[in-house]
Amino acid sequence: MSTRPGDWRTGAEDLRAKRPRHILFLCVANSARSQMAEGIARALAPRGVKVSSAGSSPAPVRPHAIRVLKEIGIDISGHLPKGLDSIDAGSVDAVITLCAEAVCPVFLGKAHRLHWGLPDPTGVTGTEEIRLNAFRTVRDELRRRLKVLFGHGGDA
Repeated sequence: MSTRPGDWRTGAEDLRAKRPRHILFLCVANSARSQMAEGIARALAPRGVKVSSAGSSPAPVRPHAIRVLKEIGIDISGHLPKGLDSIDAGSVDAVITLCAEAVCPVFLGKAHRLHWGLPDPTGVTGTEEIRLNAFRTVRDELRRRLKVLFGHGGDA
């Protein structure tokens, strides 16, 4: 099942009802959005839920992603980029793709699928503060959606 872009909340609530045991976040580079989603999800997920991320063309985790998660008390400094081939497709119950401007990787497993097309903060140029704010915007949107997914209520 996939959701329309504006229907992320319904998709998140539907997925929560399915009680997935392994959630995989996908984007192309596994360097920003999917890494931030993995870190936030690990902080919010109930005990026993495995959270992973991967990409079709893995690249080093972006320092800005590490920094903006550290601002909210989540440390992903030890995260490494992972390719899809490192994931056991049979163990994944749910896949959330995060690409907005590129073709997202295709996951061939039988998992429930959601698409949360979020802008890639790595493409933002300008001052350091402008670039950090692009990462913060994506971080905050991921946190908002993941709170719904994991039943933490509110939109904060």
